[in-house]
Amino acid sequence: MGFLCLILTVSTLFLPPILSEPTAELGILLAIKASLDPQGRRLSSWSAAGDPCDGSFEGVACDERGRVVNISLQGKGLAGELPPEIGLLERLSGLYLHFNKLHGVLPKEIANLSRLADLYLNVNNLSGEILPHLGNMSNLQVLQLCCNKLTGSLPTELGSLEKLSVLALQYNQLTGAIPASLGDLRMLQRMDLSFNRLFGSIPVKLDNLPMLEVLDIRNNTLSGRVPKALKRLKTFLYANNMGLCGVGFASLESCSASDGPNPNRPEPFGPVPSSLPKRDIPVSANCKQAPCSNEKIASTSETTSNGQLSTDQAKRVYRKTGSPLISLDYANGWDPLDKGWSGTGLSQEVFGSFLFNIEDIESATQHFSEVNLLGKSRFSTTYKGILRDRSAVAIKCIAKSSCKSDEAEFVKGLKILISLEHENLLRLRGFCCSKDRGECFLIYDFVPDGNLLQFLDLKPGSGKVLEWSPRKSIIHGIAKGIGYLHANKEDKPAIVHQNISAEKVLIDLHHNPFLSDAALHNLLADDIIFAALKDSAAMGYLAPEYTSTGRFTENSDVYAFGVVMFQILSGRCKISRLTRRGADSCKFEDFMDANLNGSFSESEAAKLGKIAFACTHESPSRRPAMEFILQELSSF
Repeated sequence: MGFLCLILTVSTLFLPPILSEPTAELGILLAIKASLDPQGRRLSSWSAAGDPCDGSFEGVACDERGRVVNISLQGKGLAGELPPEIGLLERLSGLYLHFNKLHGVLPKEIANLSRLADLYLNVNNLSGEILPHLGNMSNLQVLQLCCNKLTGSLPTELGSLEKLSVLALQYNQLTGAIPASLGDLRMLQRMDLSFNRLFGSIPVKLDNLPMLEVLDIRNNTLSGRVPKALKRLKTFLYANNMGLCGVGFASLESCSASDGPNPNRPEPFGPVPSSLPKRDIPVSANCKQAPCSNEKIASTSETTSNGQLSTDQAKRVYRKTGSPLISLDYANGWDPLDKGWSGTGLSQEVFGSFLFNIEDIESATQHFSEVNLLGKSRFSTTYKGILRDRSAVAIKCIAKSSCKSDEAEFVKGLKILISLEHENLLRLRGFCCSKDRGECFLIYDFVPDGNLLQFLDLKPGSGKVLEWSPRKSIIHGIAKGIGYLHANKEDKPAIVHQNISAEKVLIDLHHNPFLSDAALHNLLADDIIFAALKDSAAMGYLAPEYTSTGRFTENSDVYAFGVVMFQILSGRCKISRLTRRGADSCKFEDFMDANLNGSFSESEAAKLGKIAFACTHESPSRRPAMEFILQELSSF
C-alpha cells in the first residue's frame, strides 16, 4: 500500500494543467516546433495561423474531439531537442521521432503522457540517462530508444510497465546490471539490450516471462550462469559476453561452482568485471541481425484490390493518419529466401555477405525519408542511404508485384546479379526481400555525380560541358562494361543488358562511367520489362529488329551503345539522321558537340563516329561485336 501511495504521489507531481479548449494545443505545438526545429527549416507547415487538426500540420493527427493523439515526424532531419512541453499533450498515444538528429536529454515531463502507447526515439543523438519516471507510463507498449548515446544504468522502475511488449535499448552506452524487475513485464515479447556496457548476471526472473520470444544481450560484459529456461526462446543472442557460462548453449562453457548465485552479492550483479571495454558499433549486413527495428505495427492500412500496399500508398496513408507504422501484410506470402534454397543450387553461404535486413534499409534511408529520394521509375523507387560503416549507397525499392512470380526464377536472378563484378558496372552491395513490406531492396554503390543525361543538351557556356578526354574515357568504359556482360565465363553466363541508355550510365566525380541495372530484368515480371521498352523506343535506344523478332540480343545492346556514343559525341539526347550521316561522312559540325568549340582530335572523332554509325546499322548482322569495338577503342 505504501509503494502504491508513493507511485501516486510521484505521478501527481508531473500532472499537466487541464486544457479547457482543444485550440490551446496550438501554442504547445508551436513551442515543440521551436525546440525540435530551431532553424525553422523542417516544420514550416506548423503555422500559428493554422489548425493542427485540419491536416495542414505535417505529421500531426487528431481525434474526433480535436485533440492531438499522434505526432509522426520520423526521418525529417530534425536537429533540435525534445522539449518539456511535449508532456502537455495529454491525449497523445503515439510519438514517432525516430531517424532524426535530435540531441539533449529526455525531459522528465514526458512521463506525463499517461495515454502514450508508442514511444519511438531511436536513431538520434540523445544523451543522458533513462528516466525512472518512464515507469509511470502505464499504457506504454513500445519503448524504442536504441541507437542513441544514452548512459547510466537501467532504472528498476521500468519493471512497472505492465503493458510493455517491446523494449529496445541496443547501441547505447548503458552500464550497470540488468534489473531483476524486468522479469515482471508479463507482456514483454522482445527485449534488446545488445551493444552496451552492461555487467553482472542475467536475472533468473526473465525465465518467467510468458510472452518473451526474443532476447538479445550480445556485446556486453555480462557474466555468470545463463538460466537454462532461456533455451525456449525463439531467438536468444548472447555472443561476446566472455563471462557467461551454461549448459546446452552453443559456444558457452559449462559453469563451475563459483559461477552460481553469490549470497554476499545478490542477483543480478554477480561477478563484476575489472574494466568495462568500449564497444564499437559494427556494420550489420547479416539478415539474422536486426539493430534498431520498428516492431510495433499499426492496423490502419489502405490496400489495392489484391491486398497489396505499395510504398507510395503507405506514404499517403502515413500523411492521412499520422502513423508511419503501416500494416503491409500480403494476401499471398512472399519470401523468396525462405525455402531452404531448394531448387536453386544455392547455399546460404553464397548469399551470406549480400544479405541485409529491413532494419538496415530503414536506418540507411532514415525510414525512406523524402529528403533521400533520388528518383522514381515505372517499377521502382530509389533512395540514397548511409550504411553503418558511413559508406553511401543507392537503394532501389521494387514492389513484389513488379517481380517474377516464380520464386525459384527470382532467386536464380539474384544469383546472376551477385555474380557480376566489373570496374564499369555499378556494384551490387547486397539485397533484402521483405515479406511484410512485399518489396525487394537492391543496395548499390552510390555514384555521386549523377548520370550521363546531365551532360546532354547543355546551353552554350555551361560549366558542365565534358572535355574531349573524358568523353573518350566514358565511351571506352561503357564498352568494357558491356563487353564483360556479353562474355561467357565460368563464373557467369553471357548476359544481354536489354536497357542501355544515357540514364543508365552513372558518372563519378572523376568521370568514370558505371553501367547500372545490368541483369535486372532477371528479377522483373514480363509486363514490367515490356513497359520499360516504351521509354527505350521513345528515346531511340530500341533496335529496329525488335518489332519483328521480339527478342533482345547482343546486337540490340550494340545498337543502344551506338546511340549512347552519338549522344556523348554530339552532346544531344535526340539523335537524328543528320547526326548519323555526319558521322558517316566525317562532317563534324553535324555530329560533334558545338560546346567543344573544336577542342577535339578530328582523327579520333572520325573513328568514333564511324564506330557509332556501324553500331546503329539497320541490319543487326552488319553491327560489330563488342569484342571488335573494344579492340578499336584500345588504340585511343
